[in-house]
Amino acid sequence: MGSKLPRKLEQKMQIVGEQIKLARLRRNLSVAQIAERATCSPLTVGRIEKGASTVAIGIYLRVLYALQLDDDILWLAKEDQLGKALQDLSLKNRERASKKE
Repeated sequence: MGSKLPRKLEQKMQIVGEQIKLARLRRNLSVAQIAERATCSPLTVGRIEKGASTVAIGIYLRVLYALQLDDDILWLAKEDQLGKALQDLSLKNRERASKKE
């Protein structure tokens, strides 16, 4: 896979960056204000808003925290449909115990 993300993931990172930017704008906050609250540089916030994959996830989290969106991180991998389907396939039908009289 190398250090470059597949195009599909790069596109998703760009969407995340745009969503973070829109959240900042809706709150009427400047890049500098978010950078100060997230203890990073305005340049880093700008890179996040462009969806840079080279920014550490911890910094993304600090920016989300500065925007009061840090609970959104809990949505990552929450709906593991493939994992649930695989688990369901491996479950065996259990036989019922005989009724006691």
